[in-house]
Amino acid sequence: MSLMSSLYIGVSGLRTSDNALNTTAHNMSNLDTQGYTRQQVSQGTRNYITHSKDTTRNWIQTGLGVNYIRTRQERDFLLDRNYRRESGRQCFYDVSAAALEEIEYILGESNEGHEFSEALSGEQGLWAAVQELAKDPTTSANQNFFVTKAYEFITKAQKVYNSLCEYQDNMNKTVKTDVDKINSYAQEIEALNRAIMRVEGGPEHANDLRDRRNYLLDELGKIGNITYSEDMTGYVSVRFEQVDLVKGSLVNEVRLYQDPATGFYTPYWKILAKYDKFDKDGNPIVSKENIEGAEVFDLTKEISSQFNTDIGSLKGTLLARGDHRATHNELEDINPDGKYEKNWYNTHVKDSIVMNVQAEFDRLVNIITTKINSVLADAADRATKLNPDSDYLRDENGNPYQLFELATPLDEMLPEETRETMAWSVRNIVINQELKQNPSLLTFRLGEHSEDNETMEALKKAFEEKIYTLNPNVETPLSFSDYYKNLVAQVANTGSVNRGIQAGQVAATDTLLYAREQVVGVSSEEELTSMIKFQNAYNASSRYINVVDEMLEHILTTLGR
Repeated sequence: MSLMSSLYIGVSGLRTSDNALNTTAHNMSNLDTQGYTRQQVSQGTRNYITHSKDTTRNWIQTGLGVNYIRTRQERDFLLDRNYRRESGRQCFYDVSAAALEEIEYILGESNEGHEFSEALSGEQGLWAAVQELAKDPTTSANQNFFVTKAYEFITKAQKVYNSLCEYQDNMNKTVKTDVDKINSYAQEIEALNRAIMRVEGGPEHANDLRDRRNYLLDELGKIGNITYSEDMTGYVSVRFEQVDLVKGSLVNEVRLYQDPATGFYTPYWKILAKYDKFDKDGNPIVSKENIEGAEVFDLTKEISSQFNTDIGSLKGTLLARGDHRATHNELEDINPDGKYEKNWYNTHVKDSIVMNVQAEFDRLVNIITTKINSVLADAADRATKLNPDSDYLRDENGNPYQLFELATPLDEMLPEETRETMAWSVRNIVINQELKQNPSLLTFRLGEHSEDNETMEALKKAFEEKIYTLNPNVETPLSFSDYYKNLVAQVANTGSVNRGIQAGQVAATDTLLYAREQVVGVSSEEELTSMIKFQNAYNASSRYINVVDEMLEHILTTLGR
């Protein structure tokens, strides 16, 4: 090989080492860049010049130097896929754990909570007021104490229930935020696909654009269950919950149907919805019937890691929120329309963390208020049976006094057989204003001026008898006080279980993240080592060129004379 040709070998080393140094510097400068993937220069040998092909010994060949092939990203497809699946599962349980933590706070007994148990069974609660009243039911102080504590009870009960509803509203806002992210990420992924195809249509590699696209896939995987594939042109197609989200040049939009009664959002696929009505501007008018079969999530499926139905923060939020405000009627399989529907509770309420607590809490308030009213009505009826002209515990119209009343009248649109029980929900119960202003109307003194001890015993029995259950799946009979304690314990136990699952999922996700970071992450120590290696290689190539140059100079100046 001529000395002039040898110069090109040295130049190839300089160029390749220079590319490697630039790539290493790029890695170092993006050390803390979110979503950045470590890059490496691929090197290969140039063609050889073969001088001899003697089969009895090795071929005699001369190399032509090193060749820069490309700058590649260091990624592992399996680690990416597993990480995105497990991070989505972690986000699902993060939502569940956060919801239970919030409910524990709402039901909490700290100074910052509502202290509902104090209003029910504390030293200054409703049960204490009943016990004091039973000691001397005819004194105005005890009558006033009883009515006052009943008012505090219903007031704090409504604060608890309204707080649960407010939390549902907050989660509803999160649903909209997540859907907006899905659409935004999908649009950006499609734009990146086109940009990557343009860049990689030539000799360049769009590594930084790919980093951004991979980051978006990571974020999308946290919201829901995704699958994706890349074709030979570098175009990535994405499916979200088994429906095409990005395919070809199309992005299938996720839209939101807002329930007119609750304001709750239901995500649905625009392309799958059926429209039959349009406004004057040509925009479709969406009803609940239009989106049947187009919903993004089937929330009736069993939640299971085996079937990957426990993935994504959006699904976790929708499940925790539920689709309406639950009441005690649903524990009896009566739907919000007032109609009996077999297994309604287990199908539509049980799996929603918030709705389940709403229904059980509403049952507690319902049975306490209706039972106290029933005891007062029975006392008035007993007195009337003994004396038809008796006005004992009756108002000026002859109706028995009721400590609790309905804030709004019965809904005549509901079925007659469930109309009244539907009305007696915590948000529709108020204290009797007449008794609130004048508690002494509850005299509890019979016609012969004796104390009504039978009614007092009935009130005490109402609080002590164990005949109530939390929900249809629980058989343990409970008293009023035990009911609330078991409700709180149920939330705490469920929260403990979910936090255990969450902790295990965090560990699994962190393990995958660590393994992936070993591949894609930038280590300053490794890059500095590589920088020294490539700098030495650059210096060696430079020295090689100098030696060849000196040889040429010697030949031309000394031997050429």
